[in-house]
Amino acid sequence: MSHELWFRAPAPDWFEALPVGNGHLGAKVFGRVGAERIALNLDDVWSGDGPRELGVADGPATLADVRRLLLHDGDQLAATERTRALQGPLVESYQPLADLLIRTDGEAGDYRRRLDLRTGIVSVDHTVDGTRFRRETYVSTPDQVLVWTLTADRPGAVNLSLSLDSPHPVRPVVDGGTYGVVGHAPSDLTIEYRESPDPIRYVDGHGIGFGIALRVLCHGGTADVSTDGVVVRGADSVTVVLAAASTFAGWSVPPGRDPLVALRDAIDILDAVAEDKLRDRHLDDHRRLYERAELRLGSASELPTDERIKAVAAGGNDPDLVALTFNFGRYLLIASSRPGTQAANLQGIWNQDRRPMWASDWTNNINTQMNYWPADLTGLSECFEPLTDLLENLAASGANTARALYDAPGWVSHHNSDLWAATWPVGAGGDDPVWAMCATCGVWLTAHLMEHYRFGLDLDFLRDRAYPVIAGAAEFVLAMLVEDDGGRLQFIPSTAPEHHFVLPTGEKASVDLTSTYDIWLLRELFANLGEAEAALGLSSELAERARTARERLPEIGITADGRLHEWPHDWTPSEVNHRHQSHLYGLHPGAEIDPVRTPEWAEAARTSLLVRTDGATNGGWTAAWLVALWARLFEGERAAAVIQDYLARLVSDNLLHRDGDIFQIDANFGMTGCIPELLIQSHTDVVRLLPALPAGWPDGSFRGLRARGGLVFDVEWAGGRLTAATVVASRTGTRRIVMPGRDIVVNLVEGESVDLVRYA
Repeated sequence: MSHELWFRAPAPDWFEALPVGNGHLGAKVFGRVGAERIALNLDDVWSGDGPRELGVADGPATLADVRRLLLHDGDQLAATERTRALQGPLVESYQPLADLLIRTDGEAGDYRRRLDLRTGIVSVDHTVDGTRFRRETYVSTPDQVLVWTLTADRPGAVNLSLSLDSPHPVRPVVDGGTYGVVGHAPSDLTIEYRESPDPIRYVDGHGIGFGIALRVLCHGGTADVSTDGVVVRGADSVTVVLAAASTFAGWSVPPGRDPLVALRDAIDILDAVAEDKLRDRHLDDHRRLYERAELRLGSASELPTDERIKAVAAGGNDPDLVALTFNFGRYLLIASSRPGTQAANLQGIWNQDRRPMWASDWTNNINTQMNYWPADLTGLSECFEPLTDLLENLAASGANTARALYDAPGWVSHHNSDLWAATWPVGAGGDDPVWAMCATCGVWLTAHLMEHYRFGLDLDFLRDRAYPVIAGAAEFVLAMLVEDDGGRLQFIPSTAPEHHFVLPTGEKASVDLTSTYDIWLLRELFANLGEAEAALGLSSELAERARTARERLPEIGITADGRLHEWPHDWTPSEVNHRHQSHLYGLHPGAEIDPVRTPEWAEAARTSLLVRTDGATNGGWTAAWLVALWARLFEGERAAAVIQDYLARLVSDNLLHRDGDIFQIDANFGMTGCIPELLIQSHTDVVRLLPALPAGWPDGSFRGLRARGGLVFDVEWAGGRLTAATVVASRTGTRRIVMPGRDIVVNLVEGESVDLVRYA
C-alpha cells in the first residue's frame, strides 16, 4: 500500500481532494457521485497585466545610508527601517482556473476512492441501484489534456450533465461538438494579507486571458451540447477530454488581450487527441518517471489512508506510511513540474483561492528551494528543468534590479517572485524587512544548479545554463562586499530569514552586518564558481576574485554556550523556537558542516538545534528541514520523531500538508527530499549508506536513490542490518562508500552494477 492512497468516502473539502496534474494543467478530484467537482488550475494563470516598474528612486543612495548606519553608527534599528525605501511592488497571485461540474443520479453504495501513485490515476468505484460504476481521472503530459471517464457494468446506464464554472468572469462558447468558456484573470489584485476596499479588480481587455475546451466522447446513447454544458443520456460509457490554454506570453511582455486565442489553442489540443491511445500514452509517460525510485519500510497496511493517519496521531507506528509519504512526494513533483511548465510554486499547481495565502508565489528564502530537494536525489532530473527556467528569468529580471537598487553588476533576487519575475524586495515600503530584505535568495537558488550538475554530470548543462547564472550571482555579490574596520568583507544589508533579533533597548531589528546564513551562502557560491570553472576547463578573473574574497569573509562564530552565531553579535532572538534554521544552512542543504570533518561546527549545530527545538511545535516545511538536519548529524531517532509528529499533526487525510486552513506543498516535497538523508548521504567526499537508520524502521529497502557523481543505489536491510546493496555509475572511476561496519573504496565502471556487500 506504499503506492496507494484510498478512502471509503468522497473528499469533504478542497484540501482533501486528490491531486492530478502534468505541470501545466492541474486538478483536485473530490470523488463525489451525485455532484462531482473537479477543481482546475493552469500554471500560467496569475493576476497581473504584465511586468511592472520597480518604482524605487535613489536605491544606491539608500544603500549607502544603510551601510553607514551599520558600519559607522552601529544602528541596526535605523538600518532596518531605512531598507524599506528599497521595497518595490508586492507580487501578484497564482489563480484558480475553473471547476468542472458533473452531475449524476442516484445514491452511491459500496464506495472506494483511490489514487494509484504508480499510474497517476484517481479512480472512484461505486454502486447505484445495482449497477457498478467506475470513474477515472488523470492529466496526460503527452496529450496535454485532463481525461475523465465513466463506465458501467450495464449497457445504457450512464446519464450525466456537465458544465464549467469559474470564480472569474467567463462566458460560454460552443463550437460544434466542443463546449468551453473564455475569461480573464484579475488585472490587479491586492495580496491576501493587505486590506483593500476593492481587492480583486477586473478590467476588460486586461489580465491574462484563458480558454477551456472540452469534448464528450459518448459510447452509445446521446450527447447534447449547448452553452449550458453537455447532457448525456443512455450511454454505455463516457470519456470527457478537457484542454486549457492562456494568453500568457512570457514574464517580460504583456499578455495577449483576446481569450478566444487561448480557446482556439485549447481546441487545437483536443483536435490532436487519439482517444484509443490516451490512457496508454499517459501510463507510459508517468511510469517512466515514477518507477525510477521507491522506498519500502516494513509491512503494508490494509487500512484506508485517513484511518492510518489517525492511528499515527494516536501514537501508532506505521513505517509504511512514511514510505507512502516519500512516494507521494515524488508523485506530486511529477504532477506539478515538467519540462516547459512553470516551476512548482507554494502550492505546486493546486489552488482554489483568488487571494491565496502568501500569493501562492515563489518564496525564495527556502520554500521554492525545498520544492526541488527531491528532484535529482529521487531520479526526477527532468522535473528540475522548470526551476532552471525560473532562475534564468530571475537572472534576466534581477540584472535590472541589481543596477537600480545597488548600482551593481550581475543579478539579484530577493524573497518573493511571481509569474512576472519580480526580483526586488517587496512591500512598497509596507512590508517587514525581516523577510523582504533578503538579497541572497538568488544566491541560494544557484546552489541548486550546481547540485543538479553534481548528480547528473552534464557538462552541457553546466556550460550553457548553470555557469552563466552562477557567475552573474557572483558578480553581484563581489560588487556588494565592503570592508569593515577589521579588514573583513561584509555583505550589507544582511538578514537571517525571517527572524528578528532584540536590541539592548528591547526593540526588534532584522538588518545587520553579514549574518551566518549569508556567510554560508557566499562561501558556497564562491566555491561553486571555482568548481564549475574547473569542470569546464576555465580560469577567469572573476573566479580568482571570488577565491580571494572567500578568505576575507567573516568567520563562523560560536557563542559562549556552544551555539552557532545567527547574527554577527549574539543578539537575543525574538523567537527562541523560530521556524527558520537558516544559520544551520552549512549543515543542510549546504555541505560544510560534517560530524567527521568539522566536529566543532557539528557540535555547535547540534547545540543550536536542541535550543531551537526545545518545546517547539514545528510547522510542515520546518519539520522537513529538521529531519535533514538531524540526519546529517547521524541522529536518526530525533529525525524519526519529527516525521512521526508531522504525520500526526500536519497532514490532511490525503497526506497533503495542512496547518489549519494553510496548504503549502513545500512540506510534502521537503519530506520526500529529507527522508532519504537517513538512508543515503553523498554531500561530502564519501557516500554513506544507512547513516542514520531509525530503530523504528528495522526492515526496508530503497531502489533508485541517487548520489552525487552519477551513482544509483539499491539497498535492502533487515533487523536493522544491511543485507544487500548495489550501485551503478554513469562514469568510470573510484568512490569511497561507507556502510554500517564497512568502509570501502570501490572501482566503478560506467554502466556496470557492483554488489557492495560482496565487494572484495
